[in-house]
Amino acid sequence: MEWLENFSKAIDYVEQNLDGDISYEEAAKIACCSPNYFQRMFAYVTGITLIEYIRRRRMTQAAFELQTKDMKVLDVAIKYGYTSPTAFNRAFQSVHGINPAVAKSQGCQLCAYPPIKFSIQIQGGNDMPYRIEEKAPMRIVGVRIPLTNEIDKNYQLIPSLWEQTKQNGMFNEILNLNKQLEKSIFGISIYDSKDEIYYYIATVTNKPVPEGMYECEIPKSAWAVFECKGPFKESIQIIYKRFFTEWLPFSGYKHAEIGDVELYSVYDEEKVSGYSEMWMSIKKERK
Repeated sequence: MEWLENFSKAIDYVEQNLDGDISYEEAAKIACCSPNYFQRMFAYVTGITLIEYIRRRRMTQAAFELQTKDMKVLDVAIKYGYTSPTAFNRAFQSVHGINPAVAKSQGCQLCAYPPIKFSIQIQGGNDMPYRIEEKAPMRIVGVRIPLTNEIDKNYQLIPSLWEQTKQNGMFNEILNLNKQLEKSIFGISIYDSKDEIYYYIATVTNKPVPEGMYECEIPKSAWAVFECKGPFKESIQIIYKRFFTEWLPFSGYKHAEIGDVELYSVYDEEKVSGYSEMWMSIKKERK
C-alpha cells in the first residue's frame, strides 16, 4: 500500500504544478524511487508516458481557460510553459484536434483528460500464481541497448534488438555460453548506478565476454517469479502491469529497482510463443 500512496502523492505534485515547472526528480523523490524508474513505472501503470500525461493535462486546462477566461492564446501558451506559439498550437491540436484560437468559440468539440486517481477497487480477477526466490549474484553476458523513458519507443527498440540478434548470429552464440540453459535465454532490464536502464539479451555464464557483447553482475536479491504461457510479448507485458497494479500494492513488498528478468524457453530462433517467466526484484516494505 505504501507504493500506491507514494505514487498518488507524486501525481498530486504534478497536478499542483501544471502551470509551472514540473521536476521529474522531485516527483520521483515523492514517490520514493529514482526518476528513471518513476517514469517507467508510471507508463506501465497508467498506459501512457509521464510526458504525455502532463501534456494532456496541460492542454485540458488550457482549453478550459480559453473558453472561460478572457485570455489571449499566447498568454495561455506561456502560462503552460510554451514560449513558441507554433509548439503550443501543435500540442493543443494533438489533444483536441482543433486550433486553440478556434477553441475560444462556443460549440466546438474538445477533449478533457481528468487527473489520474489511484483507488482500491474490488475486482473479480484471474489468479496470479507466483513464488518468492532468493537468488545468489548472477553474472550475465550478452548484447544490450539503453532504454528511454518513453515506453512506446522501448516497445520498438526491444523487438528490434531481438531481431538483430537473431540475424547476426549472436542469438545462438549467447545460448552456447551456458550449456545448462541452452534452451533458455534472458531479456533483462538492469538499473545501473547512473540512473540509466539497459536491456540485455543474455545468459548466466562464467565464460569470457565475446567481442561485441557486455557483462553485468546482478546482485543477490529476492525475486517474485511469475510463470507465463502463451505469446511471449503479450504475456510479459500483462505480467508487468498486473505486478505493479494488482500484486505489489498488497504484497508487503516494494520493488528493489535492481532489475526485471524475462526468461524465455527457446527451442528455435523463430519461436514467439511458449513458456516464460518474469522475475521482479523485491524487498520487504519498512513498517
